[in-house]
Amino acid sequence: MTDPILSVRDLTVRFASEAGRVDAVRGVSFDLSPGETIGIVGESGSGKSVTSLAIMGLLDDNAKVSGSIVFDGEELLGKTDKQMSRIRGNGLSMIFQDPLTSLTPVFTVGDQLVEAIQAHERVAKSEAWARGIELLRTVGIPNPEARMKAFPHEFSGGMRQRVVIAIAIANRPKLIIADEPTTALDVTIQAQILEVIKKGQRETGAAVIMITHDMGVVASVADDVLVMYAGRPVEHAPVDDLFADTRMPYSIGLLGAIPRVDKKEKQPLVPITGNPPMLIDLPDACPFADRCPIATAACRDGEPELAVVAGTTSHRAACIRADEIANGTLDGAPVFPAPAPRESAIAAIPREERPTTLEVTHLAKTFPLMKGALVKRRVGDVHAVTDVSFDIRQGETLAIVGESGSGKTTTLLEIMEFARQEHGDIVINGTSVADIRSARQEREMRRDIQIVFQDPMGALDPRMTVFDIIAEPLQTIGADRETTHARVDELMGLVGLNPAHSDRFPQAFSGGQRQRIGIARALATEPKLLVLDEPVSALDVSIQAGVINLLDDLKARLGLSYLFVAHDLSVVRHLADRVAVMYLGSFVELGDVDAVFDDPQHPYTQALLSAIPIPDPQVERTRERIVLTGDLPSPTDRITGCSFVSRCPLYPTLGAEDKARCEGEIPQLTGREGLHTNACHFR
Repeated sequence: MTDPILSVRDLTVRFASEAGRVDAVRGVSFDLSPGETIGIVGESGSGKSVTSLAIMGLLDDNAKVSGSIVFDGEELLGKTDKQMSRIRGNGLSMIFQDPLTSLTPVFTVGDQLVEAIQAHERVAKSEAWARGIELLRTVGIPNPEARMKAFPHEFSGGMRQRVVIAIAIANRPKLIIADEPTTALDVTIQAQILEVIKKGQRETGAAVIMITHDMGVVASVADDVLVMYAGRPVEHAPVDDLFADTRMPYSIGLLGAIPRVDKKEKQPLVPITGNPPMLIDLPDACPFADRCPIATAACRDGEPELAVVAGTTSHRAACIRADEIANGTLDGAPVFPAPAPRESAIAAIPREERPTTLEVTHLAKTFPLMKGALVKRRVGDVHAVTDVSFDIRQGETLAIVGESGSGKTTTLLEIMEFARQEHGDIVINGTSVADIRSARQEREMRRDIQIVFQDPMGALDPRMTVFDIIAEPLQTIGADRETTHARVDELMGLVGLNPAHSDRFPQAFSGGQRQRIGIARALATEPKLLVLDEPVSALDVSIQAGVINLLDDLKARLGLSYLFVAHDLSVVRHLADRVAVMYLGSFVELGDVDAVFDDPQHPYTQALLSAIPIPDPQVERTRERIVLTGDLPSPTDRITGCSFVSRCPLYPTLGAEDKARCEGEIPQLTGREGLHTNACHFR
């Protein structure tokens, strides 16, 4: 055993607020040895990021920090900002969640790398520049000599995050803190970034603190796991022990709330009901008691300590019933029983016998590329969507998946705008958009199709009450006052909200509740089809489970159809009946969800599925991962063959004749029509 590079003892962080003292972090303790990784997980507001900022010495002046943080044998608490500046970037480094705000937009990437090196070492600029090139090469950025002279906005999100990692490892730090480093990235880019962090760790021998809400990421990279709730650790164990023998009900709930890409069975997820407590004037009781399904009166007699679980040496849990729990069960019954699935009468009807709610044929969208400050001229085209066709039947969910920039959202917007197609058509519930001749006809058609947006707060007017938000579509179609009031109460009850709260404003609700308000509004006109644009990506996993269950329940109860866009393939596998994989504006694979997930045929689909982390350390360590190199080609390029050639792992293995076919012939969707098709010449 080596001496720990970092020892945190009884760390507490308090902030003053108008409502009282906020105890953001309460008694965090852990050790971290060189080369090891600890994963810190929990819902938003659990204290994860505040803990990391306290270690880095980056908290505001109004924060009151106490306890002990010993890094490399040196106490950090009490040091001035000038003293910490000598350690930050040198001994300690941090990878932040948003790479664009981590980089200065007015300086080149090379200037920022050179600055990070010269701030801690007396080297000439030419030597620092050469090292910067080597760092960019280390983190996998192609043509690093030229990219050193580029500005941050000229890089994609994944490439910017690579630059931030290069800066973080520039001075071979002994500790790297990664705060949600992959949250805003596509799954393929996430897989690349996790590999880069692992490589940087191997290159520097650094210890890593991985802060994330994704239990799959934790299973992939962590040696130890610290689960936080209400500002304090509630479970701490080696990664294998925590996943195989979870003892704290909150941790069990987090794992049960996650849809898994490797699970075929579509059972309801297990949401953690309620919301985390406010961290002001917390009572001396278990902070999870109000949300815990196995809480007893004794749980409210005092806050339990993080104690060693009986029969173990390194597994700690803050629960008085931890010794009674085994494999997520208590007395043979699940700690978090799964809700009963709702039976759907429509699901029993064969697909071909159900009415079609949406039919899209040869959908295309091209944007003009303009240039010029005073006189604009067209210099090219952006081919956002190219010849997309699909249909959705009653009671069916079609998911469109793919990386950012693949054309998913543009497809949705074209449908929602009733955009007339030059060579195709959009037919909603039997009516073509080409037949719309008046505003009245358009309003009637819009009753059948509604949208739920990604950001629930951005989609709701903060100046309107919940009643006004939900009632607005009803008033638009001419519903009278009495009908509107009754319908709003009905809709709030339908999505699991209290109708008595309809006079409140959106900011009075949690993120999950706001998304339920958005769903209630979308259901107001009794649509046949809901368009869902990343409806759960902005939510914590515990809240996400409740919204996913709600969508499943509404589909079974009301016979709704969903057109669903997401980058999280675990959510897609749980919700979708059919899935379309989109790449650079076109479908490259389309079919029943189980057929596509169990037997992916296109190399791009295979890479997407292999990139999804699975919340099981044993599975994660034995999986074969296909890591794509490079970024999406530009949609302004005119591609004569397969658009995936530049990133395809199959292409380099082909002979000269087959390579020529890939480069010169556009592959078409072939296979079992209506069941499983793919656009690859050699699959």
